[in-house]
Amino acid sequence: MPAVKPQRRTSVRLSQERRISDIMAAARAVIAEKGYENALMSQIAERAGIVEGSLYRYFENRRDLLIKVADDWFEEVLSTDSGVASIHGTSNKLRHLIWRALSTIRSQPALSRFMLLELRPDPNYRASRSFELNRRFTAEVSQICADAIGAGEFRSDVSVSLLRDMIFGCIEHATWKFLRGEGDFSADQVADGIATVIYRGMSSAATAPLAPESSAQLPGLVQRLEKTAASLESLLEPARKLRGE
Repeated sequence: MPAVKPQRRTSVRLSQERRISDIMAAARAVIAEKGYENALMSQIAERAGIVEGSLYRYFENRRDLLIKVADDWFEEVLSTDSGVASIHGTSNKLRHLIWRALSTIRSQPALSRFMLLELRPDPNYRASRSFELNRRFTAEVSQICADAIGAGEFRSDVSVSLLRDMIFGCIEHATWKFLRGEGDFSADQVADGIATVIYRGMSSAATAPLAPESSAQLPGLVQRLEKTAASLESLLEPARKLRGE
């Protein structure tokens, strides 16, 4: 009988795109479990089934990997239709988009914290993909406010950019304890409260109805909104002086 040759084992080489996708999925899982602060490259490599040194073939360093994971997640959020086009009324549209932002933060607290604490303060942030993604994320809120001002529904003495910053400032303030692991929040209740304060404060008719479920939260939300507005004004003032405004 002829000798039976042993079969040679063939290794499957993954494409670079597939390998990067696997690494980023592993990194997201490790970040979700341990927080971005404690996510180690060795842990990510082990989860991806590769040696640690292989990570540096695709990513410059740990920070580069974390940034790409955060941006990839944010891109996924933006690829999903917000659903605001099917909603009627400025107040309802704002409430829905605020709720969406709150729910996004709630779904990925570790990556949200990374974006707020690590990416936002970076001197190069405004030139980054993260900044452009954030602009896209906030664009719908800005457009709704601009449309309301243009239609005379909102007062015209507050700029759209400041109004946008006030809304997202309130969102960040309301979720900060949660992001630090010190508490929780209801996306429905916070969205109701912020939307009510913004709509009533900006309404040109000053007769916007107040939702019963939001009335109990109104005093505290008003104080937080005023503090946020004052803080934003102080931050914007130096830039305005440089522009001669």
